[in-house]
Amino acid sequence: MIKVMLYEDNPQLREGLTMLINGSEGFEVLAAFKNCDHAVQEVSAFKPDVVLMDIDMPGTNGIEGLKKIRSVDPDVKILMLTVFDDNKNVFQAISNGANGYILKKTPPSRLLEYISEAQTGGAPMTASVATQVLKMFSSMNNEKGEDYNLSDREKQVLQLLVDGYSYKMIAGEMFIAIDTVRSHIKKIYEKLHVNSKSEAVAKAFKDKIV
Repeated sequence: MIKVMLYEDNPQLREGLTMLINGSEGFEVLAAFKNCDHAVQEVSAFKPDVVLMDIDMPGTNGIEGLKKIRSVDPDVKILMLTVFDDNKNVFQAISNGANGYILKKTPPSRLLEYISEAQTGGAPMTASVATQVLKMFSSMNNEKGEDYNLSDREKQVLQLLVDGYSYKMIAGEMFIAIDTVRSHIKKIYEKLHVNSKSEAVAKAFKDKIV
């Protein structure tokens, strides 16, 4: 059972998402809130697997809520669910540790897939957002930085993460077990000093590691 928490200020959408997720096998909404004013306490109390987070909310907005949660919990999966796909919001969300960035116009069945993907370590992004991320980082003209002492194998795994592969797909591509993939990714996170796949991908682009 994937336990979900919602942050959405539109009451109709909040109720609709709650009904959709609760009505789908394998998913449960623990709680839903209209802003992130008490996000740290709420996440700590309910211990969700995945948080669906709107950005534009009264009071504490989604980006600030994301920062607050990440300051105390690096592990909970946080998906930004928003109407905004502009560079500023995308960059702020990824830079502050969002695990994915999806648009509200996403079809319901796809939304459930995204939640599952995030819960298992993926970094789901709506196609238009992923395109923006690629353009955003390719436009950065930083000189090639240090390689963070990644092994050739770890660089190969990181390249596949950048290419959008899931853990299962990486295992298949490299002919290794999923546990081995997880071990490689854990070491990559440690060497890059990041806490999520989206942060690792962002750093790979920024520092031209792969």
